[in-house]
Amino acid sequence: MIDHLSTYASDYLATRDFYHAVFAPLGVTMQIEMVAEWNADFPSQRMCAFGPPGHFTFWVIECRSPATPRHIAFSASQRAAVDAFHQAALAHGGRDNGPPGLRPHYHADYYGAFAFDPDGNNVEAVCHLPG
Repeated sequence: MIDHLSTYASDYLATRDFYHAVFAPLGVTMQIEMVAEWNADFPSQRMCAFGPPGHFTFWVIECRSPATPRHIAFSASQRAAVDAFHQAALAHGGRDNGPPGLRPHYHADYYGAFAFDPDGNNVEAVCHLPG
């Protein structure tokens, strides 16, 4: 259903580096980085996209002022990847918003971890498989 989506970064480098770190345990890498020279209002605007090889799925786009915070959850293939995501988030400028663990109020095997990224977005890694 979703082809790609964006988040906005008031501190582009910190946010780019945060996502680079937290995506590594999930097997997601940066696919492209560019400057929006075509943007007449902000020709030095930086942006990058993460995803599996050849797919620009999750964009980080520089903005001049903070955007409204949002929540997004990223799929993890195993619970250890959720743990590593959370550790990477806290080691790279994120703030804890819920340690790795089961969330049975969603369903019996919902294993997730939550952190705020450098712009205050609530990001999550989740594995739906039994332990």
